[in-house]
Amino acid sequence: MVTNTMITRSPNIPRLENGDHLSRPEFERRYSNMPELKKAELIEGVVYMASPLRINQHGKPHFNAIAWLGAYASMTPGCQGGDNATVVLDSNNEPQPDILLRVEREGQSIVNEEGYVVGAPELVVEISASTVSLDMQDKLQVYCRHQVQEYLVWRVEDRAIDWFRLRAGQFEKLEADEEGIIRSEVYPGLWLDVEALLSGNLGRVLQVLQTGIATEEHQEFVQVLSQK
Repeated sequence: MVTNTMITRSPNIPRLENGDHLSRPEFERRYSNMPELKKAELIEGVVYMASPLRINQHGKPHFNAIAWLGAYASMTPGCQGGDNATVVLDSNNEPQPDILLRVEREGQSIVNEEGYVVGAPELVVEISASTVSLDMQDKLQVYCRHQVQEYLVWRVEDRAIDWFRLRAGQFEKLEADEEGIIRSEVYPGLWLDVEALLSGNLGRVLQVLQTGIATEEHQEFVQVLSQK
């Protein structure tokens, strides 16, 4: 998390290192002192720093998922999407999810004076290749505890997508229908053709999404958001 006050690196502040056990203030102090660092997360008090990202294992899936969610947000005023935005959850957890979608007014999260998201977004997406263990264990528990309403993990190497819905304090997996489509329960009209996304058929992904956006449920959701 780099603040506007950071211009040059202070040699008196220790470097942020993968695996450090830190409080959130100390994590932020060290992160802010390393403007060259693009992504670091604090999960259950432990620092995780991203490895170099490969295009087929992360770059392209990330791009396609953003295209899908960006199209939805563009047709759903009142929803805000974010790419690798810092999310402040508690004293031990400050993740930087690959993608998030939040309700801007009267949602679960706010944007503080420094421009960071504070509180749980309604939807979090993680693109997992080398981070499957973290995303499906510690992060899953953190997001569940902080009441992220839906959590989608794209396990790229396993060619699988797990989409979880928070129910009674627990994440339950949403299942695709007979046509292979998963429908969000939090964002009406947010439909996903799982096989199309896995195979890189972005045209089909957006076609199915447009069908969801054309439903009465989505129109009613937009109206509710506009009244907030």
